[in-house]
Amino acid sequence: MVSPAGATAGSPVRSYNEWDPLEEVVVGRVDGATIPSRHPAVRCNLPTWAARLQGAAAGFRYPRALVGRAEEEVEGFVALLESLGVTVRRPDPVAHRRRFATPEWSSRGFTSACPRDSLLVVGDEIIETPMAWPCRYFETHAYRTLLKEYFRRGARWTAAPRPQLTDALFDPAYRVPPPGRPVRHLVTEFEPVFDAADFVRAGRDLFVTRSNVTNRMGVEWLRRHLGPEYRIHEIESRCRTPMHIDTTFLPLAPGRALVNPEYVDPDRLPPVLDDWEILTAPEPDPLPDRLLRVTSMCGKWLSMNVLMLDEKRVVAERHHTGTLRALERWGFEPVPCDLLHYAPFGGSFHCATLDVRRKGPEPFDPS
Repeated sequence: MVSPAGATAGSPVRSYNEWDPLEEVVVGRVDGATIPSRHPAVRCNLPTWAARLQGAAAGFRYPRALVGRAEEEVEGFVALLESLGVTVRRPDPVAHRRRFATPEWSSRGFTSACPRDSLLVVGDEIIETPMAWPCRYFETHAYRTLLKEYFRRGARWTAAPRPQLTDALFDPAYRVPPPGRPVRHLVTEFEPVFDAADFVRAGRDLFVTRSNVTNRMGVEWLRRHLGPEYRIHEIESRCRTPMHIDTTFLPLAPGRALVNPEYVDPDRLPPVLDDWEILTAPEPDPLPDRLLRVTSMCGKWLSMNVLMLDEKRVVAERHHTGTLRALERWGFEPVPCDLLHYAPFGGSFHCATLDVRRKGPEPFDPS
């Protein structure tokens, strides 16, 4: 049986929004991670000094001191989810330092830490995304065991057109704009590219930020692919190095969204949000040690990179006490957890997960 949205009854994959009760989730891995390659798409999101440091270390394995702390925290996160009745799945281990090539370029890999970047779940469909970082070209291979299992059990499995990632995709004149200047983007419209983490879902409505890994062609490809049942709305970001919406705008519950006051102008949100309650994220707590400040790839706003267990319960970083207190004031029930040392690998709770199944109604009128 197929619903009006095209979703297959009985599919193990079923997730339409960020807040229905979570039943099954994929959590990433940091073992095997390799420092990303020297490429404009990587460097443009880092401060100049950090880009030089990253370039010198590109292609080497992450230091064991970083991997060990992150692994310890993610195992605690997995144990927490399982204790709450959530089924947790993991990608296959991958040695990301192995070199690979296309006819145009070669690279080493990066990590399997962030399934939210390379895979997008909409209803009963999992979409492999056309990512702009060459070092992430084969990243979804770590999830192929899971993808094949989900497909055999009834899920829809789609891969967006694999990009060429030639120099034509990247603007050679791109420079990070100075404060107060209009936002610019590294990626051109040469071909469709997007990271799944530049999208969040609220039933029929998806929200996207254009970024240094997501272009207009990528957004348009997804719009046409999903069809008229879904609507995609752009959230304008004032971030000078935009990458991924989940530190900019994140729906937490029906009609309630968390926004980054540094990146979002609440007067320029899409009209569909006119009746929503817009919650302003508090200033993040400072990172506790210099090593994290040097190695984090994601900036300070990972404090709002939370994972909803349902409309009330939310997993949030224990260190960010200001965020925990704000969530309580807004009527949520924070579940504190440690994941601070995941930041060098690309994120926090929302980035580190892919919600495969949430229990809730389909957002379509069956008539």
